[in-house]
Amino acid sequence: MAFPLNRYRRLRLSESLRAMVRETTLDPADFIAPMFVVPGEGVRQPIPSMPGIDRVSPDLAAEDASELAARGVLSVILFGIPDHKDAVGSPSADLTGPVCRAVETIKAASPATVVMTDVCLCEYTDHGHCGVIVDQSVDNDATLPILAAEALAHARAGADVVAPSDMMDGRVRAIRDVLDASGYRNVPILSYAAKYASGFYGPFREAAESTPAFGDRRAYQMDPANVREAVKEILSDVEEGADMVMVKPALSYLDVVRAAKEVTNVPLATYNVSGEYAMVKAAAERGWIDGKRVTLEILTSMKRAGADLILTYHAKEAAEWLQGR
Repeated sequence: MAFPLNRYRRLRLSESLRAMVRETTLDPADFIAPMFVVPGEGVRQPIPSMPGIDRVSPDLAAEDASELAARGVLSVILFGIPDHKDAVGSPSADLTGPVCRAVETIKAASPATVVMTDVCLCEYTDHGHCGVIVDQSVDNDATLPILAAEALAHARAGADVVAPSDMMDGRVRAIRDVLDASGYRNVPILSYAAKYASGFYGPFREAAESTPAFGDRRAYQMDPANVREAVKEILSDVEEGADMVMVKPALSYLDVVRAAKEVTNVPLATYNVSGEYAMVKAAAERGWIDGKRVTLEILTSMKRAGADLILTYHAKEAAEWLQGR
């Protein structure tokens, strides 16, 4: 019997051969580890829906960042949970608040760590929405100066990168203008350029205490059915001054990651969000899947789709697995 000319299995016969021809590789330096920071000292609060993830005070955030850096994860992104909230999210710009304090403590403990900060109002408003409410709706233009003030406070605290996630139109330009005018021209912006109104955010909202008190966020976050709109958002944010862009969520939006990669040449991130993390953890705990294998397969799919950086709650364990194999 005549055999096919091509025997593709030849290059799959051993791990060494497979590694030699592997097209996509993961490295701990690809990961950005999200952190939830709260006021106080010595505070560590486990998040039930996200096993292995805690809310921490700034001092413990510094310890965790140092431990991540020792495993090769050199980037973190901070989300703050303040001790009080108001209608316009004014605690977001508090230089004594948990995010600014955590920036300072992490940079002191682990200077090599790139400290990013999420810039949004949902954790700081008493209604849980990402902007100022006027007539039961988020007022885009009234929200912009508050977001810019938040970003400026983070830059003053020493943040290496600010990352607006609110999805207000024009917020990248507003933040860039304020940073530049205040002497922070060298602080990059990582824009959540294509952030979808997704059902995968549930555990995060528990962790950040940011569930909307009424309605939802579909009037400002993107419709999950749209890809071309994401391309418009990404190109607009780059034009406004974004140095990096992000697609969020990741796993169900790999086609959007690929589309983003094809239209821009700035670094591209994607967010392996809380619901994606929680599903893997829940299935692994029940023995339905091999948690390690599935996690690394999922992260590889994001890199293969075109992501340069991956925000992931798996950062610490994935780094350990990669270093151990």
